[in-house]
This record gives sequence, C-alpha cells and structure tokens, in this order.
Amino acid sequence: MDGDSGRVLFDKNGEVSLPNASTTKIMTCILALENGHMDDLVNISAYADSMPEVAAGLEEGEQYYLQDLLYSMMLESHNDTAAAIAEHIGGSAEAFADMMNEKAAQIGCTGTFFVTPNGLDAQAEDENGQLRSHSTTAKDLALIMRYCITQSPKKDDFIEITTTENYTVKSQNSGRIISCYNRNSFLNMMDGASSGKTGYTGRAGYCYVGSLNDSGRTFIVALLACGWPNHKNYKWQDTKKLMTYGIENYHYRNLLKACELSPAEVSDGISASGQLYDAAYVPVGIDSSAGQGLQFLMKDDEEIDVAADYERTLDAPVYQGQRIGTAVYSVSGWEAAQFPIITTGSVQKADFGWYCLKTAEKLISEVY
Repeated sequence: MDGDSGRVLFDKNGEVSLPNASTTKIMTCILALENGHMDDLVNISAYADSMPEVAAGLEEGEQYYLQDLLYSMMLESHNDTAAAIAEHIGGSAEAFADMMNEKAAQIGCTGTFFVTPNGLDAQAEDENGQLRSHSTTAKDLALIMRYCITQSPKKDDFIEITTTENYTVKSQNSGRIISCYNRNSFLNMMDGASSGKTGYTGRAGYCYVGSLNDSGRTFIVALLACGWPNHKNYKWQDTKKLMTYGIENYHYRNLLKACELSPAEVSDGISASGQLYDAAYVPVGIDSSAGQGLQFLMKDDEEIDVAADYERTLDAPVYQGQRIGTAVYSVSGWEAAQFPIITTGSVQKADFGWYCLKTAEKLISEVY
C-alpha cells in the first residue's frame, strides 16, 4: 500500500477476512495513545492475569504506568498487558472491542471484526447478532497501520514506541522488573524500515504488518496466514520482496496533465462575433491552482485519466472563474484528485436593449 494515498499497489486475496493474531495490537496501541495518558496508573485485574503466553507475567493487584504497558505490548507482544490496557481505556475488554470496531470503521475498514485486544482467537456476536471470529483483511490491516503512522494525532508516539529496541518496565507497587526487547526483526532487515508488528496463533498462522520510508515514499506491507511452523521466516521473505517491488517500481510523478475541454454554450449570451443570431460560447478549463506540483505515486507505465463533468449550457451572464463542474483525475481506477472546472472567460447577457440596438443596425444596413 502507498502510505500517502492509501492505494493498494499489489495484493493477493487482500480483501479476504482472516484471523490476524497480535497484529491486532497496533489498534490497541493507537486507541490507548489517543484516549489515555502515559502517566495513568493501570490496575492489573484477574482477567489480565489470566492471559496465556506470550505474557509478561503480570499479577492481579499490581500497578503499572500505561506507558510501560504499551512498550511491553508492542515490543514483546505480551497478551496480559494488552488486556490490562483494554480494561483501563474501555472499562472492560468487551467495551474496548466496541471502540476498536468503531475506530476501524472510521478508518475505512470493511472486512474487520475485533473481539480481543491482543488478537487471541475468539468469537462474538456482531451488532446484527451474527457470530463472527476475530479477523481482518490484509487491506484493512494496512489501512490501520497507515492511520497509526501518518494520520493519527499520536503518530509520533506510536512510531517511537514501535521502533524502540529495548525498554524496562517496572511495577509501581510490587517492584517487579520486566525487560522488553523489540521482536520486530524487520527493523534491521531493510534501510528505512519504520514500524511494524508481528503476530501468530494456531488459526492465524504467521502475520505481519510493517512500514518503510524510502526517498519520501512510504510503503506498507500487511501479511496474513503467511505460513505455519516451521516456516517462521516466510513473513520476512515476503515483506522484503513486496517492499523491494514498491521501491523499484513506484515513483512520484506530477499528477496534472493538460486537458482540453469543449466550450460551454451560453443561452441569451452575446456571441464573440457580436452578431444577432450567432450562438454564444464561453471557454472553460480546469482550475488546478491548488494542485500545482501535485505528486502521486505510480508506475512509469501507468496513465493518468481525466473525467470531466460540467454544465454544457449556461445562462447569461457568465463571469470568468465561475465553477461549473468537476474534473476527476484517476490512476488505474484509483481516484487521485478532484479539481473544479471553471469558465476562463465571460459572456454578457443579450438584454432587450441590446436586441433593439442590433435590430436597428440591421435595418439601417439593409436600407443603405
């Protein structure tokens, strides 16, 4: 995915809903960043204490700063810290799942249904009473990552957490110390790797979502069901292949191109010739002033298409700069930009006085 526009550059079954394991935690993290405070004290409940491996070993009754739990969750993928964060932010794991699904819908996800804050396999009824599994699509997962690193007001905090190499977590009442190390190996595999999250369950297989910055371009890769044991490295191989494909094939090009539009006829307008029975027309064009130098990521062989929709007949008077329609610029079916279509000239109205004048001129010319 192009992180700038959100356009999918390559996909294989990209809109099939599948379990996504701990890649779920990018949504848990961004919701906590946006709705909590880093110095919040989080109380560990029996529910969080009961989470299975991978776990930090949190114990009921302990207290931790929210910031510390976010590092534990994103670096080591601890399931108990994700549960504790969800209860703190949402009041309960179920209420937090509702927040996750609401946020996913706002981002534009259409094949996502979250049940747990950590991505453990689970089922629940949706708003229509239908039993659904915790799942997302590769496209939706890439959209969520795009939101986390480019659109969220907490994007800088998200990137800082997910790129930290190691971090020490300390309980504020028990004194427990937990050392955390970043398990996202891709950060050291390619220049420009900027964020990411791994995941695995027996149903989901190996999953990954990550981003890379190169020469002002942001690429996002999302992988679901990318192998099962003993194929842990498939996700790294596929991520590198996809990132390399984007780097080698997609570059920014100026989106704007010349587009000639037919003039619009003007009813009751004075023609350019000034003659009594000649039709009046006004020239029109695309107002691209707001998009000068607009860059869009595309392949060298991709074409820019322009679809113009504007009024072909106008009523006089018509003034220069009058908006009469919209031009849609698209690349391989993806809408890249819209610009107003405006009149680039003016036409005065042929009123009663003008008709009288022209009629008199015609009679005089015929007499003499």
